Amino acid sequence: MKYLKLGLLLLTLSVVSTSWSQDILNTISKTETERIEKYLSSDELEGRKTFSKGIDKAAAFIANEFAQAGLATFKNSGTYLQSFSRMSAKFINASGNFDGNSIDQKNLIVITPKANFSITETSGYEVVKINKDDNFGTSIRKYISAGKNFVILVDESFASNFGRLTNLKSNLTENQPSLVFVLTNLTPTKFIIEATHKIENLSLANVVAVIPGKSLSGEYVIFSGHYDHLGINSARAVNGDSIYNGANDDAAGTTAMIMLSKYFKKLNNNERTLIFAAFTAEEVGGFGAQYFSKQFDPTTVKAMFNLEMIGTESKWGKNSAYITGYEKTDMGAILQKNLAGTAFTFYPDPYTDQNLFYRSDNATLARLGVPAHTISTSKMDSEPNYHKPSDQFETLDIDNMNEIIKAIAKSAQSIIAGKDTPTRVDTTQLK
Repeated sequence: MKYLKLGLLLLTLSVVSTSWSQDILNTISKTETERIEKYLSSDELEGRKTFSKGIDKAAAFIANEFAQAGLATFKNSGTYLQSFSRMSAKFINASGNFDGNSIDQKNLIVITPKANFSITETSGYEVVKINKDDNFGTSIRKYISAGKNFVILVDESFASNFGRLTNLKSNLTENQPSLVFVLTNLTPTKFIIEATHKIENLSLANVVAVIPGKSLSGEYVIFSGHYDHLGINSARAVNGDSIYNGANDDAAGTTAMIMLSKYFKKLNNNERTLIFAAFTAEEVGGFGAQYFSKQFDPTTVKAMFNLEMIGTESKWGKNSAYITGYEKTDMGAILQKNLAGTAFTFYPDPYTDQNLFYRSDNATLARLGVPAHTISTSKMDSEPNYHKPSDQFETLDIDNMNEIIKAIAKSAQSIIAGKDTPTRVDTTQLK
């Protein structure tokens, strides 16, 4: 009889626990999701451009949401703003000459912390090439990370990508080497290259909060989204609308991250420490995520859920999302296991040709071996509002978005509890 009573007690406790957990899950409400998303994508924030008043308002709003939820600050700093600075080089002029022939200014990009820059073939710069059959992004990262001064001759077949290299001027440090990029098919024996920039130190801030872990406080699980977007661009206005609100990109991911922070705070059962991060400057080079990643020993980060563009249905319809780099760890399999019995499915990234795994804020930690993945629903082969003024609140499916947030919350449970640890990324296989 006593065993029967014990069994009934355990069953009752199980039912109560399940019911309570479901009640907590229901706190991820459409009303709250809509409130947060609507403000982050409002005209008041003027598209949340990096270094703008609009993004400062967004940061203050996110910090207030963390405070209202009772979350701790990172490293007990007393502030949710993780402030840092970037040296920015504002272009004034540049000129170059290869073997007596002038270089068109549009084919010359100089990345340097020096206000006044001048070199010749005798200045000790190594001259290297990016050939037409090379991987452009991989080659660029190789020369950036080499810690040397280079003159980099970029094959003319990369003309459409060449202009993006100017973004590197927002990621300078005082003593870093200089990189000269020239779009050309020539290899000079003699050259002179000169450039003038106005060098500025610009302030940025991620917004970061913490729920300390219970028994595994030195192990971290990160939930993130980037809160910056493209700002106002009158030259690219559509039907008189020049504000790039970024409702899906990435107010949606930031909203999800905030909602998850409130959910896990109420749940209060995380054995591992949870970090919630709204990254700045993703659109201009991922600088927020890069700075954030330097605050951790990567071996202590057991998983990263980076949330980006989850405000619309995926190609499979409702109750679905995809995970970039799905095949690189078993994290996706763990998440799906935790969703057994539900209608929700996580799929591998169907847009691998677009290299999405390397294009979002997960990439910095992933390259250090962390099982860091981006979860998204955006149809990247046919997204009608991507990087357009039409990316507005009215285009989102809030009901579906709310269910995605719930699915992420449920699927993460065994990882935050320390019961599951995803396999690491094999860094030797990364681009």
